[in-house]
Amino acid sequence: MRFIPGLELSRRFYWEAVRPVLERSFPRLAHTAALIGPGSETLGFDDEMSTDHSWGPRLQLFLRPQDCAALGAGIDEALRLELPHRFLGYPTNFNDPDPADNGTQLMQATESGPVNHLVETLTTGAFFRSYLNFDLDRSIGAADWLTFPQQKLRTIVAGEIFHDGIGLDAVRARFAWYPPDLWRYLLAAGWARIGQEEHLMGRAGLVGDELGSALIASRLVRDLMRLCFLMERQYAPYAKWLGTAFARLACAQPLTEILLAVQRADAWQERDLRLGEAYQVVAAHHNRLALTEPMPENTKCFFGRPFRVIALHGFADALLRTIRDPEVALLAQRRPIGNIDQFSDSTDLLEAAELRPALRALYDVASA
Repeated sequence: MRFIPGLELSRRFYWEAVRPVLERSFPRLAHTAALIGPGSETLGFDDEMSTDHSWGPRLQLFLRPQDCAALGAGIDEALRLELPHRFLGYPTNFNDPDPADNGTQLMQATESGPVNHLVETLTTGAFFRSYLNFDLDRSIGAADWLTFPQQKLRTIVAGEIFHDGIGLDAVRARFAWYPPDLWRYLLAAGWARIGQEEHLMGRAGLVGDELGSALIASRLVRDLMRLCFLMERQYAPYAKWLGTAFARLACAQPLTEILLAVQRADAWQERDLRLGEAYQVVAAHHNRLALTEPMPENTKCFFGRPFRVIALHGFADALLRTIRDPEVALLAQRRPIGNIDQFSDSTDLLEAAELRPALRALYDVASA
């Protein structure tokens, strides 16, 4: 059977299978049909291996709160009874969530009886409360932005809306990208991370610690990649797809071979040379953004030591000086820890929306 990318499968599933059921039983129902949130298919990165977990003909039906309360159960039942058991060759029936595997559901072929489908009926507010622990009735504050994981924001803006009868696209647009001064703050935090370790790679190598040197170099490669996502105003996905998504950035063409050379180097001197080349490419990219006065694009030695560095030129401070938003300016006076993605890569922390209220306290400018 030919593999069908998940977004295409879900789009057709809505128009060819789900929509006819709605038109027969709920002909005037205002709704939005979409596929956003978790799943490699929402990013457009799924392949045949993706079909082995929580993948298949699935989508979300967003309803107005009053309709969801009054009609949600009836819609679910109508779909259970009227959906075909297969769609484009894929089972529309799924097994029950597996508690031993994070609630994963797999396609399970059936030939008769009700379909245990994955058409989720919910409200827009319920989705964002569950996925981001955010109430749509509120404005998005700086502390909210900084505690929304980029990997979740990307799955919201990168998914697809198949039909929009209740305005999900307008809601989704609120999360399209950071406000300008928060963007500058995050760029500054990205440069600060590089500045904290760019001189350590060579220092570790100089004392014969090639393993430690290579580890630091890899961290710098990742920080450079994530800085490029910020510069090109794209949310970075989680680790599995970071390189795949990076390859689609404009800066990937001049950087990819350089960064691979850093990873392949056997000695710290080669890593230092290649990282220096990468630093110059990223510095030039910074200058093209015209967010600060022009910054030096050439590397320099770290206070006379034989290690090439670039952040020491002051990219972070230059960006922080341009911030005018009062709340973000107060954050800029503190250590630039950046957002949740920049100070932690813990999957449990990034995925635990219930921890966001505690994390927001890190950005409480009232206590400054």
